[in-house]
Amino acid sequence: MAVVPASLSGQDVGSFAYLTIKDRIPQILTKVIDTLHRHKNEFFEKHGEEGVEAEKKAISLLSKLRNELQTDKPIIPLVEKFVDTDIWNQYLEYQQSLLNESDGKSRWFYSPWLFVECYMYRRIHEAIIQSPPIDYFDVFKESKEQNFYESQESVIALCTHLQQLIKTIEDLDENQLKDEFFKLLQISLWGNKCDLSLSGGESSSQKTDALNSLEDLKPFILLNDMEHVWSLLSNCKKTREKASVTRVYIVLDNSGFELVTDLILANFLLSSELATEVHFYGKTIPWFVSDTTIHDFNWLIEQVKHGNHKWMSKCGADWEEYVKMGKWVYHDHIFWTLPHEYCAMPQVAPDLYAELQKAHLILFKGDLNYRKLTGDRKWEFSVPFHQALNGFHPAPLCTIRTLKAEIQVGLKPGQGEQLMASEPCWWTSGKYGIFQYDGPL
Repeated sequence: MAVVPASLSGQDVGSFAYLTIKDRIPQILTKVIDTLHRHKNEFFEKHGEEGVEAEKKAISLLSKLRNELQTDKPIIPLVEKFVDTDIWNQYLEYQQSLLNESDGKSRWFYSPWLFVECYMYRRIHEAIIQSPPIDYFDVFKESKEQNFYESQESVIALCTHLQQLIKTIEDLDENQLKDEFFKLLQISLWGNKCDLSLSGGESSSQKTDALNSLEDLKPFILLNDMEHVWSLLSNCKKTREKASVTRVYIVLDNSGFELVTDLILANFLLSSELATEVHFYGKTIPWFVSDTTIHDFNWLIEQVKHGNHKWMSKCGADWEEYVKMGKWVYHDHIFWTLPHEYCAMPQVAPDLYAELQKAHLILFKGDLNYRKLTGDRKWEFSVPFHQALNGFHPAPLCTIRTLKAEIQVGLKPGQGEQLMASEPCWWTSGKYGIFQYDGPL
C-alpha cells in the first residue's frame, strides 16, 4: 500500500483540530452535562431517587472526562461492556503502539484528531450506559428536534416543491429531469450546513428558503461531479430489465433539516425511477451531536406526516409507505461509530463492506464521512480522490459535503493554495461545498 501522510492532530497549535479539542469539545461536554441537569425532574418522576442518583453518576463521569481532556491526560480504555468495547480497546492499543511517547500513552492533543473526537462521543455514550435506569437517554435528542422545528418553513417549501414536481414528472424530458435532480442534490449539499457539532451544539437550523438560494450558492461549489452521478443513474435506468433493481445507498449525516433534504432527494430518486430502492445508513448510538439514529429517522418521518401543511403531511405519508414496502430501508452498523478510517472496513467490518458492494451508487453525506474516507490526513490539495481513498472502492461513490475540517483533496493544482491566501478559513467555515465522485466514468 502506498505511503500515506500523517494524521491531522491537536498537536498543531492553532489548527482546526487543536481548536476543536481545546474549545469545541469541552463546550459540547458542558452542554451535555447541562442537559442532564435540566432533566433531573423527569428522571425523578420516571425512576424516583434511583433516577436522580443515575443522573448524578452520569454527570460525575462526564465531568471526569472533561477534566481528562482539558489536562491532556492519557486516553483510557473503555470499561463498560458493550457490543463494540473490545474493538475500541484494541484500536486504542494500536494507537499506543504507534507512539514514540516515553510513557507509551495516547493523549488527547497528540493522538489523531479523528480518533480522539470519536472517542469523546463514545465516552459520552459510556457515561450514559453506566448510569441505569437512565441508560436509554439521548443527550442530543432535544437539540436535534429543535433544529427540525426551527426549520419548519424551509421544510414546507421543500415538500411543496417536491409534490408539485412529482405531479409533472412524467412530462419532463431528460434535460428537465436532470435539472431537477441537480437542484435536489444541491439542496442536500447545503442542508449539510446544519451541523450541531460544528456550532458546539448551538442552534443551526435552516431559516431561509433553500431553493431560492441555489443560484447564489453555485460559485461556492469547489468540485462538481453531479454530471457523473447523473450519467451513472440514468444509464442504470435505461439498461434496467423490468424485474431488476437499482440501489442507491445514502450514508447519512445530520438529523433535522439535513435529513429532510436527504429524504426529499430519496423520494425523487424513486419517483423519477433513477433508483428502485434507497438504503439509508445511520448511527447505532447518539453521535457528533446531530447525527441520525433510527429513533431520529422514524421520529422525523412521523413529524412530517403530522405536519400542519398538506404537502408536508403528504410527503410524510409517502415516506412511511416507502419504509413499509421496503423501497426505503434503514440500516445501522457499529462500524459507523468506530474510529477507523473506511479503508479498514474490509478487515474490521467485512459484512458491511459486502453490503455496500451491492450498491449501484453510494452517497456519503457530510464532513465526518469525508474525513473517514480520506483517513483525515495531511494530504496535498491536488492528490486524486481515488488515491486518498486508500483502496476503499466498494462501489461507485460520491461525497456530498460542506467543508468543515482541514482536509480536501482532488482540487486543481494551485486552487487550494489560492483559497488559503485569500480566505484562511475557507475549508472549515461550511461556506464551500463539493460533489466528489469516484467510480467508472
